[in-house]
Amino acid sequence: MECIVRGYLLGSGWKDYQTGGSVCGIPLETGLKKNHRFAPPLFTPSTKAEAGAHDENISFEAMAELTGTAVAEDLKRRSLAVFERAASHARECGIILCDTKLEWGQHQGTVLLVDEIFTPDSSRFWRLDEAQGLLESGGNPPSFDKQVVRDYLETLDWDKTAPGPELPDDILNRARARYIEIYERIAGGPVPYLEE
Repeated sequence: MECIVRGYLLGSGWKDYQTGGSVCGIPLETGLKKNHRFAPPLFTPSTKAEAGAHDENISFEAMAELTGTAVAEDLKRRSLAVFERAASHARECGIILCDTKLEWGQHQGTVLLVDEIFTPDSSRFWRLDEAQGLLESGGNPPSFDKQVVRDYLETLDWDKTAPGPELPDDILNRARARYIEIYERIAGGPVPYLEE
């Protein structure tokens, strides 16, 4: 399972909403626009697919069937709490945390947060100053995540199966620059051990 928390309606959640009016089995009101803010954020689990396969959004009820209700409720509570804390810190740094993916494990009966957290590979970020006006006018704020890579891949005639196409240097450099900028804004300092 992947525990996804969404503060805004975008990405695969937006696609789900457009086709069925819901996100991960959560019915939403009609007429929402892309980038609608959820208050409170939504907990929207997905499957953890095998390498090369695509994750699939599922309902909380489907997650509970797979993990048991108590585990599902615990992971939902933990995920929302971690998201809220990170979103609050990011906002203090002038950043909006749009959504994130969290992965949890268990070791000797203790639940642990595993894998990366709050990186551009697992989260979507906007600069607060850029996003406010754009969101009010229905625009799309530039994001600090792998969207620059996704956007490039959408321009190619590629069936989205491995191996993926090689990325040109300008796309790699743009993605790298966004990753560095978001790290430095949230961490309040330079990326350690970064080789220029």
